[in-house]
Amino acid sequence: MLTFLIMAGGSGERFWPLSTKEKPKQLLHIFAEKSLIRLAFERVLPLVDKSQIFISTNEIQVKALKGELPEVDDSNIIIEPFFKDTAAAIGYGSTIISKYFNNPTICVLASDHLIKKEEEFRKVILIGAKTAEEKHCIVTLGIKPTYPETGYGYINVGKYKLNIPTKCLGFREKPGIELATTYLESKQYLWNSGMFVFEYSTIISEFKKHALNHFNTITEINDSISKNEGIKTSNTVKPFFNEFEKISIDFAIMEKSNNIYVVPCSIDWDDVVNYKAFDDLFKHDENGNVVVDATLVSVDSHDNIIINSKANQKISIMGISNKVIVCTDKNIMIVDKDKISQLKQLVINE
Repeated sequence: MLTFLIMAGGSGERFWPLSTKEKPKQLLHIFAEKSLIRLAFERVLPLVDKSQIFISTNEIQVKALKGELPEVDDSNIIIEPFFKDTAAAIGYGSTIISKYFNNPTICVLASDHLIKKEEEFRKVILIGAKTAEEKHCIVTLGIKPTYPETGYGYINVGKYKLNIPTKCLGFREKPGIELATTYLESKQYLWNSGMFVFEYSTIISEFKKHALNHFNTITEINDSISKNEGIKTSNTVKPFFNEFEKISIDFAIMEKSNNIYVVPCSIDWDDVVNYKAFDDLFKHDENGNVVVDATLVSVDSHDNIIINSKANQKISIMGISNKVIVCTDKNIMIVDKDKISQLKQLVINE
C-alpha cells in the first residue's frame, strides 16, 4: 500500500521576515498562487486517496497547516513534540502510518520543494515504490544536475539512465564550486533531493542496523500508541522523544547503508533553499532586478531581489545592487545577496 509522509516542520528562518516559526515557507503563497504545502499535497493526490497522505509538523504550525489543507483528517496530521531532526521525524512518522496500513510503502517528501514536471514526478515515484517493494531497499530520488550547485549534497551512481533504478555508490556532502563542476562534468553524480521510498519493515531494519538508539526509541513509541490522536499522542510520546539523538536521516542511515537504490530523474526540481531562489523562479526587469508584489522606482540599481507583502507599498531605490530587500507589515530587511546564507543572525537578534 503506497502512502506518503510529507515533512512540514521548519523554523521559518531562511525566508524571514516573510516566514516565521508559526508560518514557515511551505505555508507562504509567494512562490505560486498556492502554498508549497498545498502544491505538495495536490501533487501526490492523483496517486492515492487522501487517507494515505500524512503530514508531519509541530504544534505551533498545526493551525495554519489545517487552514491550508482543511480536507486532511486530524488523524493524518502527525505532531512531533520536539524537533529532533529527520531521522526521528521519519522513524516516528513511519511508525504512525504503520498503525493504519500493514507494512506500508512510504514515500517521504518535503513540503517546501517546487516540482514543475508533475506527471514525470509521479511516474518516478511509482518506479521508486516498485523498486522498494521488489528489492526491499531504501530508494532515493536523484536529480540530474543542470549546473554545478554548491548548496546541494550529491549522490554517486556511476553511469546512469533516467528513470532506471541503480545502486547508490555513495553520498557526498555539499561541495565547493570546483568539486561541484567536476561532479557535473563526470555525469556520474546526481543532486540529493531528500525524497525517499521504502517499506516500513525495511526502514525499521535499517534503524536497527545503523541507529540502534533510534530503533529502541521507535520500538518504545510503537508499543505506547495504537493510533494518532494529535496533541494527545504528541504528549504521550514526549518522554520517548527526549531519548532521540538529534541527527539527520542522511547521517544516521543513508550514508551507512549498503541497501540504497537511486532513481535518476529530471523533474524540474527546486529546493527553494533561500531568497536566491527568486533569481531562478521569477523574471528579471531590464536592470536584472526581481520584483515581487511591489511598485518599484529604481535609479542606477540592478541585480536585486525585491519582495513586498505590505499593501499599497511603493519601494524606491538608488545606487543599490546585489541586495535582497523584503518589506512586511512588521519589518524591512535589506541583506547583501552574498550574505543571505547568514540570515539566521538577524532572526536571532530580532
